[in-house]
Amino acid sequence: MIKIDNVTKIFTGKSGSSLKAVDSVSIDIDAGEIFGVIGYSGAGKSTLIRMLNGLEVPTEGSITVGEHIISSAKGAQLRKARHEIGMIFQHFNLLWSRTVRENIAFPLEIAGVPAKQRLARVDELISLVGLEGRGDAYPSQLSGGQKQRVGIARALANNPKVLLCDEATSALDPQTTDSILELLVDINQKLNLTIVLITHEMHVIQKICHRVAVMEAGRVVELGDVLDVFKNPQAPITKRFVEQLTDPEDTQEAIDNLLKKFPSGHVVKLTFVGDDTDQPVVSQLIREFAFDINIIEGKIAQTQKGSYGTLFLHIDGSAPELQQAIDFLQKRRVGVEVITHE
Repeated sequence: MIKIDNVTKIFTGKSGSSLKAVDSVSIDIDAGEIFGVIGYSGAGKSTLIRMLNGLEVPTEGSITVGEHIISSAKGAQLRKARHEIGMIFQHFNLLWSRTVRENIAFPLEIAGVPAKQRLARVDELISLVGLEGRGDAYPSQLSGGQKQRVGIARALANNPKVLLCDEATSALDPQTTDSILELLVDINQKLNLTIVLITHEMHVIQKICHRVAVMEAGRVVELGDVLDVFKNPQAPITKRFVEQLTDPEDTQEAIDNLLKKFPSGHVVKLTFVGDDTDQPVVSQLIREFAFDINIIEGKIAQTQKGSYGTLFLHIDGSAPELQQAIDFLQKRRVGVEVITHE
């Protein structure tokens, strides 16, 4: 559906200085996939997504969306291509003097859709995004989540094949974020819509994406299935993102306190994927070995391709005993990392 082929984007300032915002990026995104791009500010992710609908033109390389070569399309050809690409934004970008219904209808007006068809399509979209009864409200009368639902409905008005999401949940509280992410999954499944979203929040990636590209300094430093990336992050920046979810601050405090109380002990982080999250490994470990075990913290997160679990243990035993425990766990397909602290 989307092919990004060796794309580079260089911005040149008035003084002649240049900035390479995107550097030799190649990504293939399948039809019907929810694909995430994650990175901190300045990573190049916003520039990349703007090139997908022709708001920016690559300095080098090519971008194809469906049957359209977006990177070289101009005029009527570009306008036609954009009919197949919807986009939602962090700050909603709604028309404040128009009602919900009028906001959703706006792209249909521009496309010249007859009034009767517009009304029918708007009603259909209001139902799809869960805004029944709010059609005559103005944006100032809506919550943040409702505003974003209007933005999603408007982006879907022309039946696009691709939906681009530019930090679409960054302005929302956690509960509202989850409801919007659930809506995007529902739309993806009902319409077989290809969704590309950029974010700096790993929770968003974990919640709905099938695959993810991690960007840093304009380059893709890691790309793969979300579950694989969670299980075995390779790049240092990817490890930082994963740790946002798996190593919360209260866990760190508990680890430090236990290491002070039991300086001879060891803290280990166990990771489980898929059906392995159901294993009773702690009880097996206790029956197998004589050392004491404290459970510090554990959680199971759901991704689009299965469960991902983490469990922190404090093991009060010698180094040889710890190695025996590691071997025992690894034979049961449990990932084991010994946590060290200064």
